[in-house]
Formats: sequence, structure tokens, C-alpha cells
Amino acid sequence: MANFEAYQEYQRIEDFEEDSPPGEEDLLVHVPEGLKDSWHHIKNLDNFFTRIYHFHQKNGFACMMLTEFFELVQFLFVVTFTTFLVNCVEYDVLFANRAVNHTGSSQNPLDRSKVTLPDAILPSQQCTQRIQENSWIIFLLIMAAIFWMYRLVKVFCNVLSYWEIRQFYIKALKIRMDELCNFTWQEVQDRLISLQRVQQMCIHKKELTELDIYHRILRFKNYMVAMINKSLLPVQLQLPLLGNVVFLTQGLKYNFELILFWGPGSLFQNKWNLHPKYKRSGNRLELAQQLSRVILLMGLANLLLCPFILVWQVLYAFFSYTEVIRREPGSLGARRWSLYGRLYLRHFNELDHELHGRLGRGYKPTSRYMNSFTSPLLTVLSKNIAFFSGSVLAVLIALTVYDEDVLTVQHILTAITVLGVVITITRSFIPDEHMVWCPEQLLQCMLAHIHYMPDHWRGNANKSETRDEVAQLFQYKAVFILEELLSPIVTPFILIFHLRNKSLEIIDFFRNFTVEVVGVGDICSFAQMDIRRHGNPTWMSEGQTEASVYQQAENGKTELSLMHFTIKNPRWQPPQESSVFISHLKEKVQHDAQGGPSTQMLLSEAPICSSLLSHESGTGPENVLASVLAHPILTGSGLQGRDHRFLPSSTAASAAASVLASLSTSQLPHTARGRSHGLLPSSVQPESTMYRSDRTIIDSMSTSDSRIRSNALVSEFASAEMSLHAIYMHELHQQSSHTQRPLGQWQNAVPMRDLPANTGFQAHGGLAANMSMSTPLHLGDWREEEEEDEEEQELINSGSTSKQDTTKSS
Repeated sequence: MANFEAYQEYQRIEDFEEDSPPGEEDLLVHVPEGLKDSWHHIKNLDNFFTRIYHFHQKNGFACMMLTEFFELVQFLFVVTFTTFLVNCVEYDVLFANRAVNHTGSSQNPLDRSKVTLPDAILPSQQCTQRIQENSWIIFLLIMAAIFWMYRLVKVFCNVLSYWEIRQFYIKALKIRMDELCNFTWQEVQDRLISLQRVQQMCIHKKELTELDIYHRILRFKNYMVAMINKSLLPVQLQLPLLGNVVFLTQGLKYNFELILFWGPGSLFQNKWNLHPKYKRSGNRLELAQQLSRVILLMGLANLLLCPFILVWQVLYAFFSYTEVIRREPGSLGARRWSLYGRLYLRHFNELDHELHGRLGRGYKPTSRYMNSFTSPLLTVLSKNIAFFSGSVLAVLIALTVYDEDVLTVQHILTAITVLGVVITITRSFIPDEHMVWCPEQLLQCMLAHIHYMPDHWRGNANKSETRDEVAQLFQYKAVFILEELLSPIVTPFILIFHLRNKSLEIIDFFRNFTVEVVGVGDICSFAQMDIRRHGNPTWMSEGQTEASVYQQAENGKTELSLMHFTIKNPRWQPPQESSVFISHLKEKVQHDAQGGPSTQMLLSEAPICSSLLSHESGTGPENVLASVLAHPILTGSGLQGRDHRFLPSSTAASAAASVLASLSTSQLPHTARGRSHGLLPSSVQPESTMYRSDRTIIDSMSTSDSRIRSNALVSEFASAEMSLHAIYMHELHQQSSHTQRPLGQWQNAVPMRDLPANTGFQAHGGLAANMSMSTPLHLGDWREEEEEDEEEQELINSGSTSKQDTTKSS
């Protein structure tokens, strides 16, 4: 990265810890009586806004404190119950390996040899003695007690801090606790912004913007998203038979955050400021050595604590999942978004509830895509195993029905349970013979919600390589459990042997991509969504960006994040460069809409389009999306329209442009916030057929219910609008890449991280033409070809303080 040392760091606007902002020294601030002592000039706004957000998302003080209380009780239960099972149960008696003879005149002779539960439990004195004789158990109990006391103190502090947040909601934001669930986060955020005008929670700015609040809540998460986007994290492992594996667990992520953000020796000197020495390039080698030592110490600490963490992980997984597996064995075959997938698919400045809702809408399309891949060999094996297991199970059940004494035979219940689990698991591998899948269309449906997709997936949706890459984002629940169980063992070795090698890259990343903002502090520059500094010319930023390949966000992250934030926060005023990009996009939409189908035609095609995409009947937004995605299939099939004329050929881009161009500033008349969202088509007003039933219901509801219904409808249409933008921008990106790609450079698809990101892009002309081969692009990858002294790497890893110059070429 030596070539980038000359790269000028972003202009940092000086922030003053105690003084007023420049030009506002004489600003007089009126603070209402009763509020000035509590919430004026809040020193740590990061924690304050984060607690306000969590308080809203977790449904208030009572729910939060009850959750924390039961977490304490749960930990205490796991420790005490495990200790009881290990030391206080006589398993020879429980398993009938040792006979029990009850004596007594009142005892029934037939019951004297019958084992009861108290027979298998040792007396309290004997149990206590066995615990005291085991020094290992005593040590573990002492460690557990220390950790529990730490959690107790933390819970007590949370009670005090969140009680203050409760008072803030009631007195400052004027939101009663019984009405909290009726308010969306956008409404709470609007009240925060209005309150800043009345009293200065932040004294460095007259007014707060939506972006300021997001930056404070998501300061560290934006850094994580950027490092994932630039493939600096997570560490990838090459394993025998498994190939390239992306390993990222909760424990490993916790260690990353501890090392980089808030742990001892981290890069940040407080919650909102990067240490000044990391902003200078002169001592980058020394800082890399220091970071390498911190990572080494953290890895050794993890190695030392590995036995204790592993025991806890195993116990917690056993108590959490055993009953679920027994009741629903197929639940292990269900899928979930991996931790890596959540970070890779996350927009800059996207809050947790926004990400959760978006990935929730994309769950079914992604599941349908993954289920479209079946192994014929595995299907044959599963059918036969299910047949044999079912035959034996049927006989055992029939014998049990005939005579219940069969259940007293040893291991009969075990056999019935195991056979039932085997049948459930094998049937999950047998595909539905009545379903017909189209992988390319399913991939497009998935893209509409997840918004990000490497270029080389286009045209290769039916290949196992693409499926494996999607599986990195959308993993089996069984894989998730296994990774979390292995995390205490694997994490120390990743930190010691892999992450340390990236110390210099991490130091350069934080120096080059940190910018200071007045009233906010140091943030990741990617989080500013600045098209000029981080735009990609192939994502409609050509002529508007000055970013080099190193500075560009991968996969259109800057452009898509900007559109997402603008749609989610319509009152936000973007900076000049961002406004130019949005205006350019709107002009392009209007131009492309002229050659596309009409919105009325797309809405009329909604039922058949939903059927083509295997969708269930959905709401208005879902039907619009289905129409846009399936319209190229209808036009390419030669089907007749409702007017008995053949439909002209078109692409998903033109269909999406037609719907986007029809958007107006109309809004549901009963929206609580009373602002336009720019979402409902002008041709589809609430009074029209499509929304008449909704309007009737809204009119018949109370004011509170009306606000809930209106906000929900607006949220759904906002999500649909962003999905249309994602489809449209991906289509234009494919077209732009096709025009810029020299002929004769097409290659076969390879795994996503085998080539650097600047090798090229796939040519693609729309949904109707998915036959061209693609050039693979890394999943958020960037790589620079570097020539570096081996002595320098050894210097960094060994902790030597000597400095050497490095040379890199990109």
C-alpha cells in the first residue's frame, strides 16, 4: 500500500471537546426548565443514542430488565443444574445397573425392587462432600461465580441507565410507555431531532440530522461492514475437502471488536475518536507491530480460556437445542443468515431492525433458490433409507399398539425415537416432485431483497459454485451450531496465525478511511456515502467520482447504501455530490421508462407473474415486484396481453424504471407523520381499487391503530421501492460493464475469491438474456498485487521496533 501513502487523508474538521463550534461561540441556547440538568450537553452521545434505540427496539424498560434478569437466572441454572448432574446423581441406580431393595413393613413386596427417582439422588451431605473433594469442580464454580457477579453488576448499571432513558422518553420525547410500541423508530428519531433544536444535547451543532444519529449508533458497525466489503475481514481458511471456508462466529467477531474498537490497546482512545497516532502514516510499521502484539496477546488469552468457554458453549447448546431437535429434527436442516452474510449484505448506515426486516423478506426467495439444488444420488439414498427405517418403525408401533408391554423391552423407546429422527432427516433431502424451479429467476427474486450479488452469479445461477457461495451467506442451522461449538478452539489460532499477518493492512485501512465530522467524531469515510470519494464508475457514478480502485466500495455498496438511506429517511438532505447522483438516477429512470411497459400493464400481470415465480398471493408491493421480475419472461415467451396483442420485449430494467417513474409524492392521507414519501404511484392512489379496502379499514379504526396501519403500509412500499432501485441499478451496472469490457476476455466461472476484483465484469443484457458467460468477481473482495520484503513481515510478527520501507504496486 505504499503507493497510497501519498494519498491525501480526508480533510478533518476540528472538533472541540468543550468549546462551541467555530462561528457559534455567541450562540444562546434556551433550555427548558426541568430538562437542562439531565439531558443538556450529553458527553457520550454514542451510548445515549444507542440506548434510546435499544430501548425502543426491545419494547421498553420492563421487557429489557426482565430479559436481563432471566439471563442471570439462566446462567445460574445451567451452572447449578450441571453441577448437580455431575456430583449428585447415582447413575448405576438410575440405569438399573445396581439393584435396589426397599425394606419396610408398609412396603408392597412387588415394589421393593422398583427404582424411584429419590433412589438415584444422593443425600445432600454426600453430594456436598463429593463436590468438596473435586478441586476442578470448585475452581470452575469460583470462575462461574466471578463471572455471574460481573454480570450482576452490569445488570444493576443497566437498570440505572435505562431508567434514565425511560424518563427521557416520558419527559423529553413525550412518549408514554404504554404507547411505545405504537411508535416507529423514524417517529422517535424525528422527536430527537426536534428536541435538539429546543435543547442542545450536542453542543457542537445547532441541529442534528438523521445521518448524525445513524453515525453514532453504527460507528463501529460501519467500520466492520467496510472491512467486509474490502475483504480485509473475515479471515478465510483453506481446509482439506472443504476448500475455501469463511469462518466468522459470534466469539470471533467479539474478539475483532475488542481488538479494534473498545478493548485494552484498541485503536480508539474513546467511543468516538481514533487515537491520533493512527491518523499519521509516518509510524505505520511501528503501529502494525504494536497491533500484532495486541492480537497475539488476545489469541493467547483465548487459548487460556478455551476450556471454560468450550464447556459453556457445549452446555448451553445442549440445554437450548436438544428438546428442539427431539421435537423437530428437521429444524437442523433449516437455514439462517450467517453472521458473515449479515455483514456482507448490510448497507452502510443500516440499523439492525432495517436489516432484519430486509433479510426477513429475502428469506423465502433465498430458501427457494437453495432448495432448487438437489442431488439425484442423495435423493435415491434418502428414499431408500426412509423406506427401510419407516418399515421397522411401523412394525414397532404396531407391536406397541397390540401390547404396551413391548415398551418395557430394553432400548425399544430409543429405537423408535432414533428411527423417527432418521426418517425426518432423510425426507428433508427428498425434493417436492410437483415443483418446477427456474434458478435464474429465483436468484433475481433473491436480489430484489438482499440488494447485493457478485457479477459472476448472473448466468450461472444453476451452477454448484454459485450455490456454495450463496451458502456462505445463508447457512444451515446445524452448520451454525457446529461453528459456534468449534469457535473457542478455532478462534485463538485464527488470531495468532492469520489475523496478525493483516496488521499493516488494518492500520492502513483505519488511517485512509477515517474522517472526522463536527458533532460526531471519527467515523468510517464509507459511512458518509460520498459518491465523489467512494463511488464506482460502473454503478452510475461515472463522471461524478474521483475514487481510485482502492478507494471504491465494492459491489456498488456506496450507491446502493445512499439510495437505501434516502428512501428510509425522506427528510434527510443529502450533500451536493449525493444530490447530483440521485438527480442523475431519476433522469435515467425517466428516460428508460419511456421504452418500458406501463404501470397498469404490470399490475394487471401480477397474478400470473406471482405464479411464474412460485410466489404466494401477497400484498401490493409484493405483486409489483413479481410483475417487474417476471415481465421479461412474459415478453420473451410470445404470450398475448390482456388486449390480445403480443407483448413487446423488455427487460427487468425497463419494467423497474416504469414503476419508479410513476412514483409521486402522494401519500396515505392518514399518515401520522404527515409527510410525503414519494412511493405510491400516481396512478394508484389510496382511493383506487388497489387500496380502497385498506382505506376503508383505516377509516374505521382508531387514531392509534390508523397510525400503525399507515406506517406499516408505507414501510412495505418503501422496501419495495428500494428493491426496484436495486434491480434497476444492477441491470444498468451489467450493461455498463458489458460496454466497457474488451472482447475476447470471457472466462469460465471460478470461486469468488480466486481472482482480484478488477479482472472485469460479466456482460449481461437483462433477464431475458442470461446465457453469456461471466467473469468471476470476488464477493466483496479487493486485492492489491504487492511485492513486499519478507523481512518486514517477519519484523511485524516478531514485534521488533525497527522500521523498514515497503513497496507495493496495485
